[in-house]
Amino acid sequence: MHNRSSSFRAPSLVVQIIIGLLAGIALALAWPQGAHAAGLLGTVFVSALKAVAPVLVLVLVTASIANHQQGQKTHIRTILLLYVAGTVAAALVGVLASYLFPSTLLLKAPTDAGLSAPGGIGEVLRTLLMQVVDNPVNALAHANYIGLLAWAIGLGLALRHAGAGTRAVVGDLSTAITWIVRMVIRLAPLGVFGIVASLLAESGLGALANYLHVLCVLVGAMLFMAFVGNPLIVALTTRRNPYPLVLRCLRESGITAFFTRSSAANIPVNLELCRKLGLHEETYSVAIPLGATINMAGAAITISVLTLAAVNTLGIAVDLPTALLLSVVAAIGACGASGVPGGSLLLIPLACGLFGISNDVAMQVVAVGFIVGVVQDSAETALNSSTDVVFVAAAEQARGRG
Repeated sequence: MHNRSSSFRAPSLVVQIIIGLLAGIALALAWPQGAHAAGLLGTVFVSALKAVAPVLVLVLVTASIANHQQGQKTHIRTILLLYVAGTVAAALVGVLASYLFPSTLLLKAPTDAGLSAPGGIGEVLRTLLMQVVDNPVNALAHANYIGLLAWAIGLGLALRHAGAGTRAVVGDLSTAITWIVRMVIRLAPLGVFGIVASLLAESGLGALANYLHVLCVLVGAMLFMAFVGNPLIVALTTRRNPYPLVLRCLRESGITAFFTRSSAANIPVNLELCRKLGLHEETYSVAIPLGATINMAGAAITISVLTLAAVNTLGIAVDLPTALLLSVVAAIGACGASGVPGGSLLLIPLACGLFGISNDVAMQVVAVGFIVGVVQDSAETALNSSTDVVFVAAAEQARGRG
């Protein structure tokens, strides 16, 4: 009887998401009008994730710090080092891929006057600083996670001196919001179904044909980072086989991130995965929202590859020191890329400025980026978001080993 009852269990969430993906493809091919209508399911799912994520971050970080036990170690410093190492390594991979498989672009795309790119690294860093001191209500309304983290840390430290009853209420509020998040995540199969159906019905993949080579270089570099670069960093950190952790994070975080195309929207998914991995809440509640803002390996690859594609198209000679400088600029710029779809593309003009490429041409490259973004942005977000959990878990494993 026991075996028979267990055979009727509902499939895992990942299997349900794959079923939703296949059903979305089938609907788009069989009934395009219905696929357009199904897009509402995807819009509702992503909107729900984006709505709950800022509140979750504020309350969860506040509760974790307020109820932190004295003497219990967190591993934020190690995680930050891994974030920086991963982003710089990804930028180098992007530069290397561009040298091995040089790409050129059809720079005939119209420039979009509505886009505004930062003028330099100083402007990117200034924007990050202003996000830290943002009004908390404004930070909640605009999903400014740097500002939310600053306020949550401040509130958490202040509430550590509050009474036990007050801290218990904050902890209970955190538990309640986490429960709401789990309910939203259960809607992922329907959300993926709607996203895939409407995406295929609207654009298909024919528009990507002209840019197939650069798209293959982008996605290939990201796959290399996901399956070789990150595992190598984890192995050096933990002295363990990295693939069980890396593959689980790609499966349970990367798949949803691929379809939501937003690191911010994937924060609740990552927090739930960290809980299932048994990681310390005091660590991951801070590290995951921070990673969604500054751990941008995929963005570093995008900035490097598309910038060097523009350089190749214009016939500009690039020496090794300049290429290495591009890696650094791409890594710093990637940290300033917002956790929303297409956020990294607006940093491309910044990198193009290294080679004297005019802003007019650079914005054409951005426009090309939006064309290939149907696939590129999804792969970029999957790499960015899954890597957040990989590095948090690796830091805990390393300290556990030590």
